[in-house]
Amino acid sequence: MTATRLQRDLDALAGRRFDLVIVGGGIFGACAAWDAALRGLTVALLERRDFGGQTSAHSFKMVHGGIRYLQHGDLVRVRESCRERSALLRIAPHLVQPLPILVPTYGHGKNGKALLMAGMLAYDLLTWDRNRGITDPERRIPRGRTVSRAEVLEAFPDLPREGLTGGAVFADGQMYNPPRIVLSVLRAAAARGAVMANYAEVVGLRTDGNRVGGVEVEDRLGGGRFPVFARAVLNAAGPFAEPLLQRWLGRPLSRPSTYSRDACFVVRRRFSAPWALAVIGRSRDADAMLARGARHLFIVPWREFSLIGVWHRVYRDDPDRVGLARHELERYLEEINAAYPGLGLDLADIRLWHAGLLPFGEERAGGSELSYGKRSLLVDHADEHGLEGLVTLIGIRYTMGRGDAAKAVDLVTRKLGRRTPRPPTDRLPVFGGRFGRFAELVRDLERHPRVPLAPATARALAHNYGSEAPRVLGHAAGDPSLAAPLPGSTVLGAEIVHGIREEMACNLADLAFRRTDLATGGDPGRALEVCADIAAREFGWSAARRQRELEQVRGQFPRLARRAV
Repeated sequence: MTATRLQRDLDALAGRRFDLVIVGGGIFGACAAWDAALRGLTVALLERRDFGGQTSAHSFKMVHGGIRYLQHGDLVRVRESCRERSALLRIAPHLVQPLPILVPTYGHGKNGKALLMAGMLAYDLLTWDRNRGITDPERRIPRGRTVSRAEVLEAFPDLPREGLTGGAVFADGQMYNPPRIVLSVLRAAAARGAVMANYAEVVGLRTDGNRVGGVEVEDRLGGGRFPVFARAVLNAAGPFAEPLLQRWLGRPLSRPSTYSRDACFVVRRRFSAPWALAVIGRSRDADAMLARGARHLFIVPWREFSLIGVWHRVYRDDPDRVGLARHELERYLEEINAAYPGLGLDLADIRLWHAGLLPFGEERAGGSELSYGKRSLLVDHADEHGLEGLVTLIGIRYTMGRGDAAKAVDLVTRKLGRRTPRPPTDRLPVFGGRFGRFAELVRDLERHPRVPLAPATARALAHNYGSEAPRVLGHAAGDPSLAAPLPGSTVLGAEIVHGIREEMACNLADLAFRRTDLATGGDPGRALEVCADIAAREFGWSAARRQRELEQVRGQFPRLARRAV
């Protein structure tokens, strides 16, 4: 794959006629750009903020294989989800890995070990091909298994013991860094000729009679507007897709969507056990045919942190204002502490919180019963509004980004009269995904002839860049100081330079939250100052601009503490 840089060249967009313009640079838009470019379409992708910076960045970092859909009797969704999890493990093996999850069992019946293992056995049989084409044994999803009461208590000694009979362990997938998957897919699309820009907001839709003719774009960095002409437009702006349609067309979808604000948070506490832990929360899944009482909450190991979530709430306000209030965080802490009293978490433990919007079903019984969204929404606006060439895709889960984007591009190519076969994006490695075994990649980086790395730094670099990690290290060739990690982190100065020169980072937040993992677990302290110093040199920022950038990033960290009693 050609090592194409991501360059923000608006002249390459302005006035040009593309086959397809994609609005939205999250995982669904990125996958659509890659898929369409592989089919030979000329593609432009426009994102009003930064790539992967909204819902994609704020996910729980789980790659769902569909085991929960067994409760709904939805075997089609089980198979679809497993297929997409397997695809991500094949094409982005540096950024996706198996995550073993322990479900403690109590007594007998629906909360007992026998019924849970029967469900896991059924799931293993339904997903018999889950490891097809996955060559690295460390990236294969194992079968479910039971563990003893003693093993459970050794791993989580503070779990409630009364009635505890042991547990069952199954595996799902986990993303090391969701925005970097988006960037890896975009770089793969760019290598096939796709043109893209962040901070380029689509402010209007160009039409010619009953056909789409392109979009009007506003440069959010330099100012000014310009047209981008296209034969088709794919609206893949996630929770912003419907407000865009209202603005463009002056009318909503005939059946407007309801959205869930999915929330989780990061704490700097990590159990020694290799498992995530599922505990019983308070809300019920109203669609489940067979449930264990209430929905599970998860305490998930992620790097040196733990992720805790997910909480769902119907959200009907402006998607630009999605957030979490202090009283909500307090309520979530109270719920997780009640489910696992040994945690003893308080507000001061929360280093970062996440909240993103996903299509939802409905909320019942005052929020204690929830009906979840089933599938992504794909709309042909020739049928919906009599407008040819406009398609909307509102994705349901990060996991489904590749497969659902392919369906959207199938529809676009039919509308364009192009009979192109679907490319094998379930097998083609994304940018950085071409290597054998991940452990060998890490060892090679530890022994790099010019820039030998400590094990933790080598592992983080391998995760974020995969086979492209040596290219990142090349930025340190003329400046050895860039080969050193920033204080208290595993992020190299070379990664900051790489993000600016090759990955279209435009500000400090892009670098700290999305090009690197510097601030994805909370405030990195002094390392952020050093990152700002490198960025200021690269961008030519003044001292005042550097300070504004620092303040903008620091404003995204929660300032929480336990209230005085």
